[in-house]
Amino acid sequence: MMRAMTAPPPPVSSPAPRRGVLADVLDPHAFRVALYVLLALPAGGLVVLLLTVGVVGGVLTLALVVGAALLLGALWLVGGLADVQRVLAGLLGVSFVRAGPPPAYTGVWPWVRATLSDPATYRALLFHVVQFPLAALCWVVLGTLLALTLGALASPLWWLYPPLFPLVWRDSTVTPGLPVVAGLLVLGFGSLLVLGGVLNLMGRMWTRLTLALLGGDMGYEAARREVMALRRAAGRVALGDDLDATLADLAVQARLASTAQAVALLAPDGTSRASSGTAPAEWFQEFGSARPDQSATVPQGEADVRYTAGGATLVSFPVSLPPSAEVLDGGTLRAVYTPGMRPGPDELAFLLSIADHAGTALHAAQLIERAGTRAGEQERARLARELHDSVAQALYGITLGAKTARATLDRDTEKARASLDYTIRLAEGGVSEMKALLFSLRPDALEEGGLVAALTGHAQAMEARHGLTVFADLPAEPHLTPDAQAAAYRVAQEALHNVVKHARAHQVWLSVAQAGGWVTLTVRDDGRGFDPEQQGRGTLGQRSMRERAAGAGGTLEVRSVQATELGTESGTTVTLRLPAAPAEPQAAALATGAQS
Repeated sequence: MMRAMTAPPPPVSSPAPRRGVLADVLDPHAFRVALYVLLALPAGGLVVLLLTVGVVGGVLTLALVVGAALLLGALWLVGGLADVQRVLAGLLGVSFVRAGPPPAYTGVWPWVRATLSDPATYRALLFHVVQFPLAALCWVVLGTLLALTLGALASPLWWLYPPLFPLVWRDSTVTPGLPVVAGLLVLGFGSLLVLGGVLNLMGRMWTRLTLALLGGDMGYEAARREVMALRRAAGRVALGDDLDATLADLAVQARLASTAQAVALLAPDGTSRASSGTAPAEWFQEFGSARPDQSATVPQGEADVRYTAGGATLVSFPVSLPPSAEVLDGGTLRAVYTPGMRPGPDELAFLLSIADHAGTALHAAQLIERAGTRAGEQERARLARELHDSVAQALYGITLGAKTARATLDRDTEKARASLDYTIRLAEGGVSEMKALLFSLRPDALEEGGLVAALTGHAQAMEARHGLTVFADLPAEPHLTPDAQAAAYRVAQEALHNVVKHARAHQVWLSVAQAGGWVTLTVRDDGRGFDPEQQGRGTLGQRSMRERAAGAGGTLEVRSVQATELGTESGTTVTLRLPAAPAEPQAAALATGAQS
């Protein structure tokens, strides 16, 4: 039993502008309604027959086992035949969506209790009971109108060939005259128009009846879909990775959670940014008689509701950006509905929320672009300062040294040689400084060569930029997980930064060793040291290093000695111990095989 089937909430009907006298007759929807009415009578009769046989037969044979089976079958048919009716309702343009998977029951009695306690069962049963007599009434009305229409429109044949339609009145044959034929033709056309209008009304009646009795709790389902759509839209906007993908997803969510046939997000110049659904182009762009409907006021904004040239309902919402944005006009969100249909105020409020999310996405894209531009400008300014303070000064010194060497080359060879040596040292320092700048511009060295390569590059940069002598003992790449590798690199960075900022050291020892399932990283300097007892748990940098070590499952130890007397050794040692990553199964197997 498909009780989870629900239909979209019925839009509020609104009188569409007239498109012609024969609009109802020539509308393809009228022919689908006629086909539905044609099938509804035999389908309703078959349903009534099956349910009657099941219930009556079950009651009469209740003393036997077959009676209970017939009653259970009749109960199952209530839902099963409702599913058939939902499929048949597709002729009316009514579609149902499954809210979720059907519930699973562990036995017959739990299913019976759940089915009998479900209001959808009684609504479906009421539809089965009402369908047959209502379909019979529709047949009578449509049959009468159709017979009257065909008979009246065939009156010219009666006038031209009286023997084909013999009408005897009191022993005399009645022959129509031309005024009678003209009157019958007018009656026939009138009946045809009435027939089209009646089909339109029947279509609305059956649509509402189907939605009311075969649909679920439409208000709840509509609210649930809208909440889920807004939740997904908010998450997509917060992600902010791709503006085009975000706007496309917003358009899809707006269409799926509403009754609109198509939704589009348009730029201020009218070009499409994103769209979902299909609809004729004139439904979006042409306004026919350009008669604006009364604007429907919704919270924090207004919806512009108009009729298009094709008779559809077009609703437009402004996509507004906050006052801090560079461009306040974000375009419009347009939703188009099938002719004669119009959304309710709750759906208008939902679409307005989607338009607000689109404005937020546009503003976020502007902020990201602005931040990227500003970051680029700041990075260029930083590089300009670094180049001016280091490489440019080195090049200037190289120029002076080369000019001095050239001027003294003939008369003072020793001075020229000293100038050339000075120039060479400046050139080497400039090369080292340039390497340090290039290292700072590269992507994370961990991703390129691992921990050893990253620490080696960082040590070379410190030697070039700060004049420190770094003794690096980095024999081999340790076995660490990616998280532990990143923690080790960041701890080493912070420790070396503290050496430059606080220690006033001249030499630094950096080592990495792996033994006994542990990897040990050590950073030691010959600086002035500090008093650990006065500093407690350390500065913010030390707390950050300890948190990184704990997050990777390791420990951090900081030992420092201050120089109390002249000649006493001082310095600080930072020791990080991290668990080594387990060896891969294949590598372990190969190692075991080699040992054996």
